[in-house]
Amino acid sequence: MTFEECSRLLLQHDDYLLLTHKNPDGDTVMSAAALCRALRRKNKRAYLFPNPQLTAKQRLFVEKLLAPESFRPGFVVAVDIATEQLFPSGWQDWSGRRASEKGAGSTAGKVDLCIDHHPSNSHYSSQELIDAGRSSCGEIVQQLILQMTGKLTKNEATLLYIALTTDTGAFQYANVNEKTYCSAAELMRFGAEHSSVMVSFFRKTSLSRLRLEGLIYTGLHIHRNGKLVVATVTREMMERVGATEDDCDDLAGLSGRAEGALMNVTIRETPDGGSKVSVRSAPGISSAAVCAALGGGGHELAAGCTVQLPPAAAETLLLDVIDAVCGDSL
Repeated sequence: MTFEECSRLLLQHDDYLLLTHKNPDGDTVMSAAALCRALRRKNKRAYLFPNPQLTAKQRLFVEKLLAPESFRPGFVVAVDIATEQLFPSGWQDWSGRRASEKGAGSTAGKVDLCIDHHPSNSHYSSQELIDAGRSSCGEIVQQLILQMTGKLTKNEATLLYIALTTDTGAFQYANVNEKTYCSAAELMRFGAEHSSVMVSFFRKTSLSRLRLEGLIYTGLHIHRNGKLVVATVTREMMERVGATEDDCDDLAGLSGRAEGALMNVTIRETPDGGSKVSVRSAPGISSAAVCAALGGGGHELAAGCTVQLPPAAAETLLLDVIDAVCGDSL
């Protein structure tokens, strides 16, 4: 869809439920929050799905936008969700309410619209607004809101600035392009609070996070003569330093700081004993291909997947997959 077509679609419906992905990051949460607020400005009923994995910091920004238990969705929008495997736990129950009470041909588990920037999007929705040339989903939502309402409020601009900066590592990642800076400049013109965002999300961190980083750095595993670096984050490590989910933003980028590394992998133990895997790579080496081999996806240079193995076994599996997928390029 074009931005104009998507705007027209959103103005035709009501009772919006906006979905964020599993292990939600700043892009999915703040993009959905900004869109929710814009829809409300157009006198639409709109809520965020109460994703059970929202962190305490994220809740500070979206608590008043979370759907109450009594809400019955009429139109479901997935924001920054590349594949069906990334849908948050429990969302089908909410969609099922719509199927039984809203009618109009709705079915449980149906997503009416997908807004995304991942080139690996699996096209699970019949209607979609996808731009793989954007460094964050927030940039797409930004243009959609402008198309739909003609302006951004200061709050919406700040939410989208968080989305953009967290998905680009404050403009450090390889996904940054000319459009990224143009979007950032426009958000600041609408009043985005650059200084408070930088301090809160990039310049200050908890002592628990600093101690966790220390454990991660001392436990790095170096492979392929330094070209591949693997970091592991276990539940025991987090408990040892008193770390919470709020201390785990952007862990995937830490091991990539090692000089000479062409690919870095972060394996984080999940509460069920499995592993969340994040892969980052240099140009010419496909993170997406590695993760796709394990049922995941993402961008060419930044992708992820989940495997039902503890971290040590997950690392062994990843090394085999990287050998098979990357061959002599790594």
